[in-house]
Amino acid sequence: MITCKEFLNELNEFLDETVGPETKAELQRHVTECPNCFVIVDTTKKTLKVFRGVTEKTIPEDVHNRLMKALEKKMAAKAAPPPAS
Repeated sequence: MITCKEFLNELNEFLDETVGPETKAELQRHVTECPNCFVIVDTTKKTLKVFRGVTEKTIPEDVHNRLMKALEKKMAAKAAPPPAS
């Protein structure tokens, strides 16, 4: 029996169905018996299904610029040393 950690290491290949038949059967057996991994697989499959149906949209340039400035400010604040006591 594989562990959850081993299963998660194979999750992408399992979902992409690029694992061999023996490995696939072992991973499927784990998902069937492990409620935590079942939830991860189920949620990931649903998420992928939603995002496959989404079309890419561009945001207005001013919104993009404001977002980038906000992110730069946040990153600069994290990188700054803490204030002296």
